[in-house]
Amino acid sequence: MLNIPFLSSAMHYGSKRTSVTVGEVMDLFIKQVPGAPLPNTVDTLKTGSRETVITGMVTTMFATIDVINKAIAAKANFIIAHEPTFYNHADETDWLKGDEVYQYKKELLDKHNIAVWRNHDYVHSLAADGVREGVLAQLDWKRFDTGKGENLVFAHPVSLQTLILHLKDKLNIPMVRYIGNDLQPCQKVLLMPGASGGRSHITAIRKNKPDVLVCGEIQEWETAEYVRDARATGEQIALIVLGHIASEEPGSEWMLNWLQKNVPGVPVTHIPAGNSLQFA
Repeated sequence: MLNIPFLSSAMHYGSKRTSVTVGEVMDLFIKQVPGAPLPNTVDTLKTGSRETVITGMVTTMFATIDVINKAIAAKANFIIAHEPTFYNHADETDWLKGDEVYQYKKELLDKHNIAVWRNHDYVHSLAADGVREGVLAQLDWKRFDTGKGENLVFAHPVSLQTLILHLKDKLNIPMVRYIGNDLQPCQKVLLMPGASGGRSHITAIRKNKPDVLVCGEIQEWETAEYVRDARATGEQIALIVLGHIASEEPGSEWMLNWLQKNVPGVPVTHIPAGNSLQFA
């Protein structure tokens, strides 16, 4: 069970509650975020209503059609997804009018009265980033955490090859992409799940001087090229690219634990979105 330390004064839904709505769960979570409500957030309902009474909840990275069908089979009508539902950051749909894929997905959600809430900005904005907490727990790296919300993880010295094997095993991924010498030591690890962007990666590398950057997603012409050039100058920086989904899926499992603790009595399950891409 993941540690969720910040909810001692939170409102809990106990056995006396006969129903819980989508809006109540959203508000309960948002209440825990410093500075909330956040301006210009993408964390809005993509389908459904705040007034919908919840029959069951699902956490996932993406509300894919496969995840939606599994939610329907589980009699769940509230999906909490970390990433967009309609193929762009703001979930804008005007440009998708007439698109058969969008229409199928939207009609499936509407037919079964399923509410989809994106929880991205809020979970990342907690005093202890929920996604980062989930990743550290799954990697068994909590013991290295400074407790300051930093991206750096200080581990016992291991080779790059051993580190890669650990990441693949703990995150259940068949392959990673990387730059570096398999035998080079990696004690100072810079962990940046998701898609922080090249400037953020490079700025963090310059500031922290890690042995290796472990990240989710990159633009190949940014972070990878910087690391390649850095190595050409004699620096021993390495790079491991996990993939966006693999690097943040543990955050949806963290969300599962949060819901189990704070909305007891309402069925909830984590349905992994899985990787959209295969490895050859």
